[in-house]
Amino acid sequence: MRKVSGIHHITAMAGHPQRNLEFYTGVLGLRLVKVTVNFDDPETYHFYYGDGLGRPGTLLTFFPWQRALAGRAGVHQVAIISLAIPLDSLGYWMHRLMEKGIGYEGPLRRVIPGPKGLEDVKVLACKDPDGIAVELVAAPSLPAMRYWAGAPVPEEYAIRGIFAVQMWVLRTEPSVRLLEALGYQLLGQADSITYLGPPQDRSPLGRLEVRETGEFMAAKGGVGTVHHVAFAVPDAETQQALREQLQRRGVRVTAVQDRQYFRSIYFREPGGILFEIATEIPGFTRDESFENLGTGLRLPEWLEPIRTQIMHKLPPIPYASPLPVQEPEGVLVSAASSKVQDDGQDTPHPTLSKTRAESPGEQE
Repeated sequence: MRKVSGIHHITAMAGHPQRNLEFYTGVLGLRLVKVTVNFDDPETYHFYYGDGLGRPGTLLTFFPWQRALAGRAGVHQVAIISLAIPLDSLGYWMHRLMEKGIGYEGPLRRVIPGPKGLEDVKVLACKDPDGIAVELVAAPSLPAMRYWAGAPVPEEYAIRGIFAVQMWVLRTEPSVRLLEALGYQLLGQADSITYLGPPQDRSPLGRLEVRETGEFMAAKGGVGTVHHVAFAVPDAETQQALREQLQRRGVRVTAVQDRQYFRSIYFREPGGILFEIATEIPGFTRDESFENLGTGLRLPEWLEPIRTQIMHKLPPIPYASPLPVQEPEGVLVSAASSKVQDDGQDTPHPTLSKTRAESPGEQE
């Protein structure tokens, strides 16, 4: 039976594209590895952030819909994104968040089930400019990352990848059964949360926390909510085998979708949350070199004929990747800034310049 290897990426909906860029690159220090568009709504950007290479397991992606209505976290949704930081980097991140004007709670001590038994972790909890709950989890024995020399956060403190996502469901058991069928392993339970880890090498990253909420209010999709979670597989053959396995379980799965940098299938798990299974290949260097990742607007070949119209419709984002080396203080972030079928040329998007950011207030 084929299995997923862990989390590939998390996709969420944002509001103002500039504020999204400033928080995830300028504050958290992730690299903007790809700027493209929502393939079914080309007037909307699709941003991909990750480690230096944009490897699966480090990727956060966003659709910035500037005029869309705000959503609400609740049942049938991923409510919390947790990112892994080195155990001894907690002080650095507390200072950085305070310096950038980002309110946070913590450090909070938690004892959670892990792949090798109980783990003692410390957590800084904050929200991104659109209200998505983001946690920085200081944990031991994290894997190495592909660092990018242009990052504003020193390598020894940099985010290592996706530690976990927390799903909110009415009943835990059906969701857990499906995740186990995908290859996830039960790590343990605490209070109303069931903890699961990916199958490969008992990795400390890519975990799932399934919280049973009972009769809690339902989620409302919109800005500031997570759209879906994608799981990684090495190739199309494994993806097709998993698609057939899911169909035999009675799960309705989409046809394979070409997302340029990976191929995807989509389905809903029993708790109502949208899942994706994405291939690890071909990756983000298929149309940009490592050095130039995220510096130009990339379009699939079927949208190239209308590139000019698309570029005219997209809102300006004057401050994007690559960020100036050793100038993280130049990014201004306000603490108050709070379609299953969404998803190129080398010419940089004219709005992707390397000038200093304007404040969010000046961008309105």
